[in-house]
Amino acid sequence: MDASQPHDAATDSGQPSPAEKFSATHKRGERGPDEMIWQGGYSAIDQSGSFFILGLITIGLIASCFFLPPMIIISLIAIPILWVVQLIRVWWIKMGVAYELTNRRFIHESGVINRTTDRIEVIDVDDVTIEQGIMDRMFNVGTIKITSSDRTHPELRLRGIKDVRKVALMIDDARQAERDRRGVYIESV
Repeated sequence: MDASQPHDAATDSGQPSPAEKFSATHKRGERGPDEMIWQGGYSAIDQSGSFFILGLITIGLIASCFFLPPMIIISLIAIPILWVVQLIRVWWIKMGVAYELTNRRFIHESGVINRTTDRIEVIDVDDVTIEQGIMDRMFNVGTIKITSSDRTHPELRLRGIKDVRKVALMIDDARQAERDRRGVYIESV
């Protein structure tokens, strides 16, 4: 055999080479590009409880100025600082989270300075749970908990999701469609 020409032992046995298998799969159209189903991030509406409490603190500080005149200086300093810190906190959370659901993968990106991207195959998703508090239900936001057989994130919490029920149903539908496409069926125990 000539060393200048690559030779695959699989072609001698009548079996297609890995390169031929790969190109044949793409010819049949089985593995095209991922189709986007949903894309989103953290909704600041999830912080409505924090803003409500901050509003009560602001009202309390303003009211204290009428009874204790020295509180005017403290209130003039504390109120803007509290609101700016809360707005920066919400902006930081919002900028640090991005989600993408395709027909085959759930992609979770986190971090503002250092970005981490994690992918979970939708076929590996075992359960989708919705968690909502009273304020969350009022504003139609919530947390989606994804339980999967993925090693890096067996349990992933997606906080601050707007239209939480709709998004959870999309994740569940994508999981079922991928299982149907691959012929994977889970029996009840």
